[in-house]
Amino acid sequence: MEKIKPELLKVAARQVANNAYAPYSHFPVGAALLTNDGKIYTGCNVEASSYGLTVCAERNAIAAAISAGERYFRAMGIFSLTRVSPCGACRQVIWDICGDIDIFLFDESEDYQYFRSSELFPIPFDNNQMKGIDK
Repeated sequence: MEKIKPELLKVAARQVANNAYAPYSHFPVGAALLTNDGKIYTGCNVEASSYGLTVCAERNAIAAAISAGERYFRAMGIFSLTRVSPCGACRQVIWDICGDIDIFLFDESEDYQYFRSSELFPIPFDNNQMKGIDK
């Protein structure tokens, strides 16, 4: 498998952040999700006046990939002006759908932060916690 090129994820995430619909927070975020076969799917945050209905960039990128039939992922790059990490809801969805993937956090600077999703979400709630439960 080819080595992950963080700069490609940064370019894609930064570009899609320009499409963010953020009239309340004025905080655009873009995410780029890399599949095992090298495709990149992107998403941006889309806000609603009722903040709980807002959908984050990370979940929109995952939804775009899943809608296209993708199921296997390697990495995600997230771009914002202040290099934010995924919120708790996004960490859960990343874990559930993507598993333990590489996560790159970008801003306008040349450097970035790198994590595995297991570092950002060290004690996940997943199907392992439900083993042995009768349905």
